[in-house]
Amino acid sequence: MTPYELRNRIRGGLPVFGTLIVSPSPKWPEVVADCDLDFIFIDTEHIAIDRSQLSWMCHAYNGIGLPTLVRIPSPDPYTATMVIDGGASGVIAPYVESATQVQQLRGAVKKRPLKGKTLEETLAGKPLQKTLHEYVSQSADNRLLIVNIESVPAIDALESILKVPDLDGILIGPHDLTCSLAIPEQYDHPIFLDACESIFKMARKHGIGAGIHFWGDVEQQINFLHRGANMLIHSADISLFQKHLRAELAVIKSASGIQTDDTPKSTTVI
Repeated sequence: MTPYELRNRIRGGLPVFGTLIVSPSPKWPEVVADCDLDFIFIDTEHIAIDRSQLSWMCHAYNGIGLPTLVRIPSPDPYTATMVIDGGASGVIAPYVESATQVQQLRGAVKKRPLKGKTLEETLAGKPLQKTLHEYVSQSADNRLLIVNIESVPAIDALESILKVPDLDGILIGPHDLTCSLAIPEQYDHPIFLDACESIFKMARKHGIGAGIHFWGDVEQQINFLHRGANMLIHSADISLFQKHLRAELAVIKSASGIQTDDTPKSTTVI
């Protein structure tokens, strides 16, 4: 899938599926390519990945038809430009709470290579000369702009956020959102689930993709799709490794007569 195709599917409300990749191993793209994914999520907000590693990962996954969506450390337009230059197919900006932030990110992601006063005037509504306009617009179709909705202030500002031109999708950050809702890590709480559904429906009403990154049980992830999400980032390589390693070792040890600790253990969350 190309970034252009991914963008159209997300904005069109069609379901797309990705996972978070933590490992920069050169063996990983070959393995992931056989997992029936639509895109790859790379998180530089919480994971220590340097610029060179990130660029390598982006080019490797893009090269096998898996567009890369990179979450930057903060909603900073200069960082957004840097990861796009490094090969990212799109940017996910964390903890966005205002339309102004989205507009600045729009300039970095969707209006490249415009800079300075020309960019300011363009974002303010001044039309570009036809040839330049066509060039910028064509390039923008092949890059995605997605913002994290992770707080009550973001929900309050969501209507204005969704009206910013060129925004392709919103992505719920479950951990931060539950904390902002004063129900930390209660992912099955009605307040959290109702907030998710409201966010999903509002985004889809505006023709914007609606998604969530979630690591919990499969049934709950299906529930998010039923509530209106069309972009699901399922777990992470490190979390899935931990989960299946624990499960398989428990079976092997039990069959060998070795007593195991049955105390429920938490899953690594990123």
